[in-house]
Amino acid sequence: MYSTYKIILLLFLPFFCPGQGTKAETHTLHTFRDSLLTAYKSELKKAIRQGDTGIMAQKHIRLGDFYRKNEVFTEAIARYNEALGTLSGTRQDSVHSVLNRKIGEIYLSLKIFSKARQYLEQSKAIALQTGYKKGQARAEGLLGTCAEKEGNYLKALEHQQQSLELFEQIGDSRGIAFVHENIGSVYEDLRQYDIAFEHFARSLSYFEGRDDEAQTGVLNNMGDVYRKTGNHTRALEYTSKALQMAERNNDLHQQKSAHQDLSEAYAGMGDYRKAYEHLAVYDAMYKELNENRDINSFNTLQAAYDINQKEAQIRVLEHRNEVITANRNLILVTAIALLSLGGFAYVYRSRKRQMKVKLQEYRQHLLRAELDRKETEERRLQDEISLKTAALSRYSLNMAQKNKLVADTASALKKIASRKQMDAHARVRSLARELDNNLQIEEEWDEFMGFFKDIHPGFFRKLSAVATEKLSSAELRLAMLLRLNLSSKEIAPILRVTPDSVRVARYRLRKKLPIPPKQELVGFLMEF
Repeated sequence: MYSTYKIILLLFLPFFCPGQGTKAETHTLHTFRDSLLTAYKSELKKAIRQGDTGIMAQKHIRLGDFYRKNEVFTEAIARYNEALGTLSGTRQDSVHSVLNRKIGEIYLSLKIFSKARQYLEQSKAIALQTGYKKGQARAEGLLGTCAEKEGNYLKALEHQQQSLELFEQIGDSRGIAFVHENIGSVYEDLRQYDIAFEHFARSLSYFEGRDDEAQTGVLNNMGDVYRKTGNHTRALEYTSKALQMAERNNDLHQQKSAHQDLSEAYAGMGDYRKAYEHLAVYDAMYKELNENRDINSFNTLQAAYDINQKEAQIRVLEHRNEVITANRNLILVTAIALLSLGGFAYVYRSRKRQMKVKLQEYRQHLLRAELDRKETEERRLQDEISLKTAALSRYSLNMAQKNKLVADTASALKKIASRKQMDAHARVRSLARELDNNLQIEEEWDEFMGFFKDIHPGFFRKLSAVATEKLSSAELRLAMLLRLNLSSKEIAPILRVTPDSVRVARYRLRKKLPIPPKQELVGFLMEF
């Protein structure tokens, strides 16, 4: 029971998260993170040697939280599952519920909704069984968010209402505030802005003076409501306040969202210069955050890899020493046997046979351990490929959303420029040209194709080899997006063409490939 309480406390401890700084500071943070990872793994090994399941689960959870904070989600999920496996022989309690919820939250952030729902339902069931109402309330809220992301707003409201009732029963004001924010988000998606604003206001009334980070998000949401209802002045007031608070807290994610909302608000007011300025800041922060996230994940993976390599070398040395010791003992026994009298000959032969059997068993044990390690590594790589594929789909969605945002802004600026009575005629055309030029930048395509080649190496080479005619770069891009199983409607905004143009391009691509008449184009591409 004592170990269980320690695990529960650990699950809610704030965790170190690196921020922005100079190169020297970044190097120091990387060194600290590597040292922290080494310490956590050392503590886990010590707990395994002691055989205390409670402490072992605690160390697995700590490692899982570390990987999750650094967005190495494959390792985080693996560690949480290890903790669940360690506790499998114990009675289910709130720790099991929290672990399932943590895994569900990761899948929800990656937009793998079926897996997220599976773990969140399990978390809710365990919380209900053990009387853990707070855990049940949080699971209901996350299930509501999952339903909202899938567009099932009625189901989302049902889950959020259940969450609200549970938080009210236990008197958790903070939980109530978060649920009101979630409900407001659902009504905002339904365009019922009055109801949405009412729930946001209830949430804000709790967070004011208590939680700047949560308050910033609510202020951004309220600014969105004002902007969508045409009250751009009030929208600027709330969003500017959210931006100031985010800057004070060095919250780059909220700053990015605030700049995007301010750009849209200024565009709605006709102040296109400020709209462009905030859009440029948003774009720069978007790239910076993505780069920092990728670098942070890479460094964490590299540190984990280095530690695993060192541990493997230590194991090899330990095994080598064991073999040397065994051989030394064998030689010693042989020498003693040779020097013994004939009466000890039988004892010598018997002992030698026993040593050979033990040595063979030991070698077989090593072989089985190596096979188990390779199977585990293969399963880990498969999970990593699945998560990378989800991240690639999310990246293509972000690219499409950005292209649409910039294209819509460029179109609006061109329309304003066509009104000759406006003084800003020449400047607006210049801004439109800059936005058009921005849409032609190939950097994101290069990054996108780089991710794709990591997951599907040799795809372009194999496809070009079987094509009856040379494939253009546009056709190769279309084939890549079809290989990701995207529809024509999803591909159109990424390539900045209409869905009809995508269908025509698909027909032309099919004519250049040796596809049987009854086989689908997508099915053919999936074979590469």
